[in-house]
Amino acid sequence: MQKAAQAVGAVFLLVGILGFVPGITSNYDQMSFAGHESGALLLGLFQVSILHNIVHLLFGVAGLAMAKSISGSRAFLLGGGVIYLVLWLYGLFIDMESAANFVPLNNADNWLHLLLGVGMIGLALALSKKSNRTADRV
Repeated sequence: MQKAAQAVGAVFLLVGILGFVPGITSNYDQMSFAGHESGALLLGLFQVSILHNIVHLLFGVAGLAMAKSISGSRAFLLGGGVIYLVLWLYGLFIDMESAANFVPLNNADNWLHLLLGVGMIGLALALSKKSNRTADRV
């Protein structure tokens, strides 16, 4: 469980850093602090802004910090998964060209958020069952 939370946290930290690297983030000169006007695209696909990158960095740091315990790891994976599913729903229902798209999000972000949400919750549940079986044997 802890290794999974560490891996997920490290990936978020890496994504947050890469969002600030020109070349990996295309249209870097069009990045804004927040809002749907940001033209920067991580890997040429995912719309990012300074705020979006900071959120990834903070999420990564939280994951690494919470991975120090089994309960923290479970909370990070499960809670983070729920947050990403809510963010996916939010992205589906807002007008992408409105002020409500402050993060910003695009369709690629939305589908990635769905995968992240399902994946993180799946990891939390699967690894919780494995941890319980291991604890029962001890």
